[in-house]
Amino acid sequence: MSQAVQTASSQVTGDLYAEVRTFYAQQMRRVDSLDIEGFADTFTDDGVVIHANGAKAEGRADMVEGMQRNLPRYRDIAPRHWFDHLLIEPGEKDDELNVSYYTLVTLVDREGNLTFEPTFTVEDVLVRRDGRLLTSKRVIHRDQPVDFF
Repeated sequence: MSQAVQTASSQVTGDLYAEVRTFYAQQMRRVDSLDIEGFADTFTDDGVVIHANGAKAEGRADMVEGMQRNLPRYRDIAPRHWFDHLLIEPGEKDDELNVSYYTLVTLVDREGNLTFEPTFTVEDVLVRRDGRLLTSKRVIHRDQPVDFF
């Protein structure tokens, strides 16, 4: 099944764009350094992640538990999450932002061998709590070829 292409219906300020990019840079540095608790702290207490395979993590504790189960996968590997082509729009509520972006994950082993994970399109809802951006919902879609014939 192909994915619809999303376009921004309104433009955010440069300051907000930079703030969102910085938020993601900090969030991904935590996950790439396997700082599971720190990564979970970038979500609201009741935050939800829906993975491309349909698995759902609800709340920080559930996220931490799922990530701890997957830690052996990253033994002797340096993961890096690369985000780009961000579309940032106001959300339904005043304190919400809807963000859509593409992501690529690279994995480097101790010998420097590089592998790529499949690419994904991610849809986030960011909220501002006590002046801080947090992810309240993340939906991850594995990219698929477009059916145009």
